[in-house]
Amino acid sequence: MATKFHTENDKHLHDAVMRQLEWEPEVISQDVSVSAKDGTVTLTGFVHSYSEKFAAEKAAKSVYGVKALANDIEVKPTTRTDPEIARDVVEVLKIDASVPDDRIKVTISNGFITLEGMLDWNFQRERAESAARRVNGVRGIYNKIQLKPRVSTSEVKTKIEDALKRSAELDSRRIAVSASNGTITLAGSVRSWFERAEAERAAWAAPGVTSVVDLISVVP
Repeated sequence: MATKFHTENDKHLHDAVMRQLEWEPEVISQDVSVSAKDGTVTLTGFVHSYSEKFAAEKAAKSVYGVKALANDIEVKPTTRTDPEIARDVVEVLKIDASVPDDRIKVTISNGFITLEGMLDWNFQRERAESAARRVNGVRGIYNKIQLKPRVSTSEVKTKIEDALKRSAELDSRRIAVSASNGTITLAGSVRSWFERAEAERAAWAAPGVTSVVDLISVVP
């Protein structure tokens, strides 16, 4: 595996990410390389499934000190036709009881899945993507599923701020929340990618949120 670093801190971060990838059981490819510079980590190489690429990204983000991440890993799955992959994606959406599959349209081109439709909750949209991600042959997913607005902007903003205050993992004083027409914008700083994800998860959990713009910076 190739290495590229410029300072001792870069080398330490590179080694920590490599160890985390080796520890992650879902990452089985030996063709993943890591480079680190000033807190920015880049993943390159090849894996055999989209879910493995996703697992590698999640593992790298969990490492303390990672401020930004570029996932340039290429998926090289076993050869399957687009109709075969599309059929399996439709089937896994039907199996998941939390996904209203009759409201989702699936299209595919060269192994890249596009999901479209209109759902009520973000967790439904995430579950649909998660289910499709596990299908053998999928190289990537474009999740274009939209959400229906449900409540007023001011109510959404209040619910999110309350959720941030309740979270033991977050210092809500470091996060600013603004809302407009169902779009939530988060700004400020947190100490890790985990905290950033928690803040974004709190935003998506509020009814009426149709999109989240996450401007939070990671400052270890």
